[in-house]
Amino acid sequence: MKLATLKNGTRDGRLVVVARDLSRAVDAAPVAATMQFAIEHWHDVEPRLQAISAALNAGKAVGVFDFAPADAMSPLPRTHQFVDASAFLNHGKIMEQAYDLSVKKTEGIPILVQRQADDFAGPRDDYPFPTEADNGDFEGEYAVIVDDIAMGSGPAAAQSRIRLVTILNDVSMRTHLFRELQMGFGLINAKPATVFAPVAVTPDELGDAWRDGRVHLDMHVRRNGEAFGHPNGREMDWSFGELLAHLAYNRNLRAGTILGSGTVSNKAHREVGSACLAERRAVEKIDTGDSTTPFLKFGETLRFEVFDANAQSIFGAIEHRFVPAREQGAAK
Repeated sequence: MKLATLKNGTRDGRLVVVARDLSRAVDAAPVAATMQFAIEHWHDVEPRLQAISAALNAGKAVGVFDFAPADAMSPLPRTHQFVDASAFLNHGKIMEQAYDLSVKKTEGIPILVQRQADDFAGPRDDYPFPTEADNGDFEGEYAVIVDDIAMGSGPAAAQSRIRLVTILNDVSMRTHLFRELQMGFGLINAKPATVFAPVAVTPDELGDAWRDGRVHLDMHVRRNGEAFGHPNGREMDWSFGELLAHLAYNRNLRAGTILGSGTVSNKAHREVGSACLAERRAVEKIDTGDSTTPFLKFGETLRFEVFDANAQSIFGAIEHRFVPAREQGAAK
């Protein structure tokens, strides 16, 4: 089953069920008006949403309309908790080697950070940046959206509570990153709003590509239409179940919690490329002594997309343009 949230002038949007080929959709309001409601009442609404999905894919649904990704918000436009991991240790190793960093890590303990959850960006919306001097960067990641997870849950139990999978662009402002890391208290200016794909899918939609709590598919990243990298999600050093269990060690996780994988990164990065600028720049520094790939400039466009074995886009594409920030005014 594939779900999306369409813009309707409210903060939480309008939940729709999307066809497997992403061409059509049908309103989910008779079952769940918003994604947050659906996640919080998953046991009750999931069978009915699945029935709508089956009818839609069989060409028998009523009220069908064309699905336009440009009308989509983040599948879950805001939530109570968003946590990002750094579950691909290869990415960290490249950064440490390039910049001679000494990072305190405990063997077997994953790196997690609390993130902004009140305002996610839409997959096709222009992305406002204050200034090019912030050294804008991107990071392609996988993410899961979970149901309630009880404190103390083990990896298998935690993983069984994953309801939806999607992808995201974890936008970064590298100018602020090292300063905030050295302060040792989390990331604020370095991490603005996160951008999510148009669609989130139930794990069964991934077929054999969803196993061991990982997405065994390439993350295709393009910058201004040119291929930048296609690393695979299978090399996560911790599964999503393991990450969730670590997060739930001493707390309950409530329905709607989003967990990101961290930048997708592969050991064969010289062959498959990278999912973020910082990693490519680090590889350049290792190889030549200098980083030459520039950070983002206004007007540049990024695209993130994942395909199944039949070359069908699974989540739809994140495709957005970076623009100068304008005066936004008070939130509506």
